[in-house]
Amino acid sequence: MGGIVLALLWGEYESWRSSWRGVGGAGGPTEAVVVLGCRNRGGRANALNRWRVRAGLRSCDPHAETRLVLCGGAVAGAESEAAVMARYAVEERGFAGPVVLEDASRTTWENVANAIPLIRSADRIKIVSDPLHAEKARIYLIHQDPLLGGRLVRGADYRFGEWMPLKAVFAAYGRLKLLAAVRRVVRAARGP
Repeated sequence: MGGIVLALLWGEYESWRSSWRGVGGAGGPTEAVVVLGCRNRGGRANALNRWRVRAGLRSCDPHAETRLVLCGGAVAGAESEAAVMARYAVEERGFAGPVVLEDASRTTWENVANAIPLIRSADRIKIVSDPLHAEKARIYLIHQDPLLGGRLVRGADYRFGEWMPLKAVFAAYGRLKLLAAVRRVVRAARGP
């Protein structure tokens, strides 16, 4: 029983810590909230994409001019993750602000690369997903466009206790993916 409690607390700690990495204190009246999709097989947002959209919506600053940027191509289904998440955000969650779709990407690296033109004009950028995945995307943005990387601020994708039973799994998987992300950035920085 003690091992389970330790695993749950470790998952919480890793998620909380990741939610603070790679962000700063940029200010300004405009923001882009970038929500990263996850494999979606059907035309309705799966549980993880619904949670990511809700985290994206709660990340929106009510005093800012916010653009919601939804990312993800048709990786596991006929319709893009971005379109499925947009329908959920607008029709089921009532989001009435501007929504922009990045619906060509198949990987997190491509999510970031394809989102850059859509977020370039924002004063502040929030990348939302599960915290370790969002951290990986922030690493990619800082590498791909350091100027935009300097505009990264914290989203609201971490809440204590939310998805607690799965956070240890997400954290273990996320740690492996973060190591791979850092290796990718180092290789890219070295050049061919």
